[in-house]
Amino acid sequence: MASQLANEQPTVLVVEDEVIIALDLSETVRDMGFRVEGPYANNGHAFIAIDQEMPDFAILDVRTADGEVFPLADALTEAGVPIIFHSGHITDHEIAERYPNAQTAAKPCPPSKLMQMIAEANKRAH
Repeated sequence: MASQLANEQPTVLVVEDEVIIALDLSETVRDMGFRVEGPYANNGHAFIAIDQEMPDFAILDVRTADGEVFPLADALTEAGVPIIFHSGHITDHEIAERYPNAQTAAKPCPPSKLMQMIAEANKRAH
């Protein structure tokens, strides 16, 4: 029964290399009723995950343990996966130029704003 329930829950890929932030993001996503894929600290592991199952949407830090997240973001964008960039290292304008449909949340992001962005990403996914 648990696997059937998991299949009905939208899946959110979380890529964040700061442990405390990764755990907090994952908890917020779960509290909103979504299934978390990750959190992953690096792109390599996240690429393996999306090769196995494409998420409904993703929350990505720009700088990961193995470099910038843009190759992963490109693959997700090509697959039509909505993205929330959660970072202190890039501006909304820089993201909008490369990923016009993505949302951006500067760190630290108030939980209420992040929850609104998650809800919006979920709407875009369906």
